[in-house]
Amino acid sequence: MVDLIVFSVGENKYALNIENIQRIIQSDTLTNIPNSHEYIDGMMSYEEKVIKVMNFRKLINMHTYESELKTLFERLKQGHSDWVNALKISVETGKNFTKTLNPHACGLGKWIDSFTAYDDHVVKILNELVEYHKMLHLTGGAVLDMQERDQEKAMKMFNVDIQNIYEHTMGALDTFVDELDIVGNSLQKLIIYDNAEGIFAVKVDAIEDIAHIEEDNIADAGSNHDMNNFLELDGVLDMDGVLINVIKTVTLAK
Repeated sequence: MVDLIVFSVGENKYALNIENIQRIIQSDTLTNIPNSHEYIDGMMSYEEKVIKVMNFRKLINMHTYESELKTLFERLKQGHSDWVNALKISVETGKNFTKTLNPHACGLGKWIDSFTAYDDHVVKILNELVEYHKMLHLTGGAVLDMQERDQEKAMKMFNVDIQNIYEHTMGALDTFVDELDIVGNSLQKLIIYDNAEGIFAVKVDAIEDIAHIEEDNIADAGSNHDMNNFLELDGVLDMDGVLINVIKTVTLAK
């Protein structure tokens, strides 16, 4: 029997033997290391030591976490642009509004509800976004109610109130984009990894689970055992139809 920490990077799942893991902590602001390896994000203090932090996304040649967040925010902004345009059409024509008025049911609302911020600055931005986003949906409902009684007043509410709240909501999202490094750190995790080389941290997207499995359940990875000079696979594990790459060793990039 072996115990594994399962973590995710993008859509991919990986696992590390728990024996090599000291702790899992929240990602934090790092100190840059001049002329360091491209896989190294920086260094940090850990239990009176200074350790390096290796970015797992860079290790497997994936897009940066921040670039994916930027794409996500652009999609969320477009979703609410479409929402506002659909509301305008409903007010102007009386056509049924098919978008959601529930601030928790739209794409942005679902993302907000799933997001946990640990940085005080990010929490402040998030609270502003939550307030404006909730107000946008509630005011949209009020505009639709007014449209049934007085189309002209409803159109005025849309042009003044909805447009104003929408601009503030998008402004809060733009602030997230401007603070991508801080937001990314609020979401990602650091695995404090200990091997023969010493202690270093591995930055990953999220911790998924602790798996207790028989070693015989790890299937051979074929020719992909050595993904690169710094990452060696032990094999592949099938957990309820989800394939997990089981890592044998991670080597710190010098």
